[in-house]
Amino acid sequence: MTGLSEIKADLLVKTMIVKGNEHLGAMGFTDHGHLHISLVSGVSREILQKLGYGDRMAELAGIAGYMHDIGNVVNRHGHSQSGAMMAMEILQRLDMDPKEISIITAAIGNHDEGSGHPVNPVAAALIIADKSHVHRNRVRNTDIASFDIHDRVNYAAEYSLLNIDEEQSLISMELAIETEICPVMEYFEIFLSRMLMCQRAANYLGCRFELIINGAKLL
Repeated sequence: MTGLSEIKADLLVKTMIVKGNEHLGAMGFTDHGHLHISLVSGVSREILQKLGYGDRMAELAGIAGYMHDIGNVVNRHGHSQSGAMMAMEILQRLDMDPKEISIITAAIGNHDEGSGHPVNPVAAALIIADKSHVHRNRVRNTDIASFDIHDRVNYAAEYSLLNIDEEQSLISMELAIETEICPVMEYFEIFLSRMLMCQRAANYLGCRFELIINGAKLL
């Protein structure tokens, strides 16, 4: 069976990730390269493992997490859909089972908050893992004076932790934000839709979702 190790070794996948991240850098976006996709891949896998979905479904989540942003090589707009089509071609070439390809492509095609939905467990795990990655190490702009709101929010995040409590059926995201850099309201200005999407994804997995910022429960 096609596994994550084969995806990571694929030259086309490697190149699409690198070049897509370069394109986003040219447009002023935060990092969407190896650090981001590796974290999203690992967290997606962990979510389904802890919630009892089995090793293979967790492996599919890891693959979806690793490939979810390859569409950025085409364009940021519609990158989830273009990435899903690209992933379908790559996974077919690697002889993955068609049913598994459909699960992964649906997850990739539905991970963006503009049009995405938790249509299967892999999609739900990917949504939560992707939207919870907020941290200052994603900021590429070195000129703090020229930060836009996305730069400020990510740079203000001292840490972001995602906790999966399978016994309590609870997925919680805990953030520490330096409010001198970014008020909590600015976080909500750009991330509220993402957090509500995480809430829907957690509900799909049979869990509640909590957002805790600087010790205060906000969702």
